[in-house]
Amino acid sequence: MNKRIIKPIKSLQGEITPPADKSISHRAVMFGAIAKGTTHIHNCLMSADVLSTINVFRSLGVNIEADENAGEVTVHGVGLKGLKAPSDILNTGNSGTTTRLISGILSGQPFESILSGDDSLNSRPMKRIIDPLAKLGADIKGINNPETAPLKISPAHLTGTDISINIASAQVKSAILLAGLYAKGETSVTEPSKSRDHTERMLKAFGADISVSQLTTSVKKCDELYAMDITVPSDISSAAYFIAAALITPGSEILIKNVCVNPTRAGILNVCENMGADITRLNERIVSGEPVCDLNVKYSELNSTVIEGDIIPALIDEIPVIAVLATAAEGNTYIRDAKELKAKESDRIATTTAFLNAMGGKVTPTDDGMVIQGLKSARLLHGAMVESKKDHRIAMSETVAALNATSETTINDADCVDISYPRFYEDMKSIIVLN
Repeated sequence: MNKRIIKPIKSLQGEITPPADKSISHRAVMFGAIAKGTTHIHNCLMSADVLSTINVFRSLGVNIEADENAGEVTVHGVGLKGLKAPSDILNTGNSGTTTRLISGILSGQPFESILSGDDSLNSRPMKRIIDPLAKLGADIKGINNPETAPLKISPAHLTGTDISINIASAQVKSAILLAGLYAKGETSVTEPSKSRDHTERMLKAFGADISVSQLTTSVKKCDELYAMDITVPSDISSAAYFIAAALITPGSEILIKNVCVNPTRAGILNVCENMGADITRLNERIVSGEPVCDLNVKYSELNSTVIEGDIIPALIDEIPVIAVLATAAEGNTYIRDAKELKAKESDRIATTTAFLNAMGGKVTPTDDGMVIQGLKSARLLHGAMVESKKDHRIAMSETVAALNATSETTINDADCVDISYPRFYEDMKSIIVLN
């Protein structure tokens, strides 16, 4: 068991550039693989999850060159109809994004494939993609359990239709749209609120006939996608831990560079601003179709807030660290409509509640979120031994809380941060001012 001891700090000062956006990196590799021509991806995230995507497409006959140190990836696309039957089970590791999105692509192939991952991945819900893909005619089934991986995907003729989904999930929406590239006619997906839209933006740039009208996204059967060069901006989900750490640590001021602030992803910034955070957007620009800026973040005395409804999909991954923010605020913060947290790498309602309460927080779990009683200062937390449950976002949130605790904190299974942010602890250390 990998343990990491976090000691209290004085403040945070300096600047960092978080790693590349994981969602955009996944999609750049996938869409490049099924495009015609060579796609060059600059600043691609070389995390365990994205490497799972790269290795799966290599197993499907795609030549992909990856310089892991430089973050440069070259994908020699084979076109929409050029994937080859794999010789073995496709290993998607811990990556739900890989598993769910590629299920859409594989549903339109003339060969059989099996997708399987680690124990955590194979326990996560897949019925949410199995059912809508089946409506397009896909032959996709859970081998051991009808609702989980391993998934067996057999050849089928797909026909476009209108599909409504009852959860705002970019993974589900993307799986349907990717299957729609192979489906006769037009495929439309309507979601209850807007989820992240990286797939829509990037597929259009690759040449897909895709349109968006309010909460409905439609795609027509595609003859070919065409390669392009993509520069991946920094991941706001990774930036979130530094934003939170600076906001709750007295005397802190940091500059976080090159952050993707796509409105369907940047809900944490809205929440922070509602709580009274001092965050300034600098150098705003567009990079490969995505809005990007630098964020100057200063320590702030925070107020409580209510987080619910349509904003939830735009910050679902950041809720554990938002709970840390709420612990340092004044008043009670309510998080609702976030039942999706139970279907992540861990049950993040339970794991977030457990580690904050272990450190002296006052968090009450609910069926779809939690109630956090603010302590007015993160420095009223105390050190403890906490469990990450091998969930990268929990481990990083625990680290943020531990920086302000009155004594040292031990995080078990801390190396799970490699899933999305391999250099997290090094980057955090680079801006720490010790007592």
